[in-house]
Amino acid sequence: MSRTSQQTKKSDFFKKPKNGWRAAFLILLAIILSCSLFIWVRVTSNREPNYVPTQQTTSKVGNPSFQVNLTKKQVNELIDYYLNDYQKKSGISYSFYLEDQALLKGTFEVLGHDIGFYLYFDPYVMENGDIQLKAKSLSIGTLALPMSQIMRYIANNYNLPKWVEVNAKEQNLTIHLSQLKLKSGLVVKASKINLIDNEIRFNVYLPIKK
Repeated sequence: MSRTSQQTKKSDFFKKPKNGWRAAFLILLAIILSCSLFIWVRVTSNREPNYVPTQQTTSKVGNPSFQVNLTKKQVNELIDYYLNDYQKKSGISYSFYLEDQALLKGTFEVLGHDIGFYLYFDPYVMENGDIQLKAKSLSIGTLALPMSQIMRYIANNYNLPKWVEVNAKEQNLTIHLSQLKLKSGLVVKASKINLIDNEIRFNVYLPIKK
C-alpha cells in the first residue's frame, strides 16, 4: 500500500526541541499531515500564530535559513497533540497518522449509525512547498462506497482548518503551507517526504527585512 517513486523522504526523531526556535518549528510541522491536521505553532513568545492567506502576505522570503528533519514517530506525536486540543472544539472525533501511507481514521453516519472507515493517502510535495495527499484506498468493513463519497462527507462534516482543502472530485487533500504566516514572519515549506524511508524534511525561511 505504499509508493516509492514520486515521494520525497524523512529522518530520525529528536525528542524535544532544545531552544525556542526549534520548539516553535516542531509544533508548526504538525500541519504536515493532517488531513486535517495542524499543530499550534509557537514562537519565542509561545503564542498561537496568526494564519492568513498568501495573497494577504507582504513578507518576502529568501533562501532557506535552516532545515528540519522529522520521522513518522515524531510527526505522529505532534499531530496527536494538536488533534487532541483541536477536537475539543469539534463534535466529531478523527485521527490522522503516518505509517507506510498517511492514514485518516474516522466515522460517518449511515441510517443513524456511526460506521468506521480508514482512508489511505500518498503524500506529495508540491512545487510551492505545499503538501498534497492523494487518496489511494478505502477500508470500510463490508460496505462498498466510493472514496469520493467519503471525502465529500469529510469536507461537509469534519471541522478542518481553513488551510486544509478537500477536493472530493479529484480525491485529494491539500495542506496549504503557502497560506500560513507566523507572527514572527517565519515561512515553512515542505522539501522532502518519503514514508517508506522514514524521512520528512522542511525548509524554514526568515523574512527579508526591507
